[in-house]
Amino acid sequence: MFSVATNQIESFSNLGRRELLRIGGLTALGLSLPEALRAQQAVADGTDKPGGPVNCILLWMLGGPSHIDMYDLKPLAPAEIRGELSPIVTRVPGLELGELMPNMAACADKFSVIRSMHSYSPTHGKGDHHLMSGNRLEGNMAPPGFGAMLAWQQEQRARQTPPYVQVGTISSPRYGAPGHGGYLGRTYDPFVVEKDPNSSSYAVNEFNPPGSVSNGRQSGRRNLLEAVDRFQARAERQLPFARTHDEFQARAFSMITSQKAKNAFDLAQEPDSLRTTYGRNRVGQGLLLARRLVEAGVRFVTVKGYIRYGWDHHPEVFPRLRKEVPAYEQGYAALLNDLAERGMMDNTLVITAGEFGRTPRLNDDARGPGRDHWNRCFSLTLGGGGVKTGVVLGASDAHASDIKDRPVSVPDFAATVYHALGMNPRAELKTLDDRPIEALPQGQVIRELV
Repeated sequence: MFSVATNQIESFSNLGRRELLRIGGLTALGLSLPEALRAQQAVADGTDKPGGPVNCILLWMLGGPSHIDMYDLKPLAPAEIRGELSPIVTRVPGLELGELMPNMAACADKFSVIRSMHSYSPTHGKGDHHLMSGNRLEGNMAPPGFGAMLAWQQEQRARQTPPYVQVGTISSPRYGAPGHGGYLGRTYDPFVVEKDPNSSSYAVNEFNPPGSVSNGRQSGRRNLLEAVDRFQARAERQLPFARTHDEFQARAFSMITSQKAKNAFDLAQEPDSLRTTYGRNRVGQGLLLARRLVEAGVRFVTVKGYIRYGWDHHPEVFPRLRKEVPAYEQGYAALLNDLAERGMMDNTLVITAGEFGRTPRLNDDARGPGRDHWNRCFSLTLGGGGVKTGVVLGASDAHASDIKDRPVSVPDFAATVYHALGMNPRAELKTLDDRPIEALPQGQVIRELV
C-alpha cells in the first residue's frame, strides 16, 4: 500500500501534475483516458431524438478518393478522363457506381451520395481539418472535429466507455491531427486505438490494471492521486490544465475494471463468419470494431479507411484502387447491413469521405497514370442517423470536373452532420485562452437529406 506524508506531497509542488503522474506512475492509465472522459461534461443541446441519441461512424479515406472512378463515372468521356473502370448499376434507379463496388451497389438503398461537394483547399491537412469539422484551419488554430464537438456539447454521465474513439492514427506532417480537440484542448481528443484490429497481436490493454497491482493497491493509488490532486489544485488553481483535472480522473479509475469497456474492444467475441463478412483487413475489422463500440455506448468513432496505399493516388491510380476499393466497399456494405439487421440504422450515422477528390484528367506519371488533388467537385456518402437514403444529390459536368447542379459546401455537409447528431451549430465555445468562437458559423442543413 502507498503512504505519503504531507511534507512529501508538498515537495512535489514545483512539478506539474502531468509530469508528477508520469514520473510516479500513480495511475494505471496516465492522463489520456481521463482527458477523453472529461469530454463528457458538455451541455446537452437538442439531443432528444426518437429512440435515443444519434451516434456516428466516420470512415476517413485519407488522401482523397477518386470520385470519377468510384461514385461519379463518366463512361462517355475521352479515355484520358474516364480511365479504365466502368460503371455498374445499383438497386437505386439512376445511381451507378464503379465496377469495383458490387457490395455497395447491392445495398445502395442504405446510403446516399453527394456528387457536388466542393472545398476551399486542395491541400492535405487543411482539407482534412475542413471536412472533419466544417471549419477552416486558421494558422495554428485547429478546429475541433465532429467527435470532439459532440463530446463537448452533450453530457454523458455514468459512462463506462470513452465518448470518442479513433481506430488508427491519422495525422498530417504539416498540420497535425485533424478531427481532434483543436482549440477546445486535448481534453477532447479521441481515445486512439493504435494497433491494427486485424492483427493477431491486436489488444486494447488500457482498461486492464497491471497484473501486479491488486485491488487494494489500486485503491491505494487512487487515494494517493486524490491527495496529490487536492494539494496541486490549491497550488495551481489558475493554470489551464488545473481547470480540466477534476472528477474525470476518478471516472478513469472506475473504467479500469469496467467489463463493458473491455468487451467493447474485444473483437474475438464476434463470430468468425461475421468477421469474414466485414473483411479480414484493417478497414473491415475497424468498421466491425466501430459497430461494437457504438453498440456499447461510444458516441463517435473515426476509422482510418485504407489498408495499404491510402487514397492519394498520384501514380498508379488503377492498380491502387483495385487494392483499396474492395476492402472499403466490402466493409462499408457489411456495416450498413449489420446495422440494419440490429435495428441500429436510425441512431447511427455512417459517413465515408476524404479531404477532396481527384483530377478528372489522368496525369502521365512514369510509374503509371494517376490523378492529382481536386477540390472543385467531389463525392462522399452518408447513411443512417435519420438521413434519407437512396438519394443522389447534385451533379457534375461531363468530365466530373465542375459542379453542374446543386453545389454543396463543406459547411453545408457539416451543418447536416450537426443536425443528425443533435448538436447546436450556434453554440459558443471558448479557446484555451478564453476567446469566444461559434461552433459552426457557416453552413445550411441539406434539406433534401433530412
